[in-house]
Amino acid sequence: MTGATDPFSASIIPFEVPEQMRAFAEKGVSQARESYAKFKDAAETHNGTVEAVFTTASKGASEYTAKLVEFMKANTTAQLDFAQELFSLKSPSEALELWTGHTRKQLETLQAQAKELVEIGQRVANATAEPIKASASKFYPPAA
Repeated sequence: MTGATDPFSASIIPFEVPEQMRAFAEKGVSQARESYAKFKDAAETHNGTVEAVFTTASKGASEYTAKLVEFMKANTTAQLDFAQELFSLKSPSEALELWTGHTRKQLETLQAQAKELVEIGQRVANATAEPIKASASKFYPPAA
């Protein structure tokens, strides 16, 4: 049952939207669609960037950990070999000589290992930052 006061009644005079209002609304919808498309593209790009960063960081962490385990094995073997040689010595002077040589060799080894770990860390950091730089260069042109 529809009465004269019912706003949804067909008996009310149809309302026509002025052409300017219609054009304004269509322009607004068009701009909203364009903005949504840009936002969607940016979000997909950023998701790809985040995935690339985590993949690179994960590979780098695995490489770093593998190198640490390798160093641990080498250092443990060196210590066990040193202990075995130490037990076979006959005099304190031989022990002192062996100890001094072993210490010097281990310090050199530790320095080389530390240098290698730093290089791996720097390489991983640079590789991890690369997807971020590439993504940022798409959206933010370099300053002049």
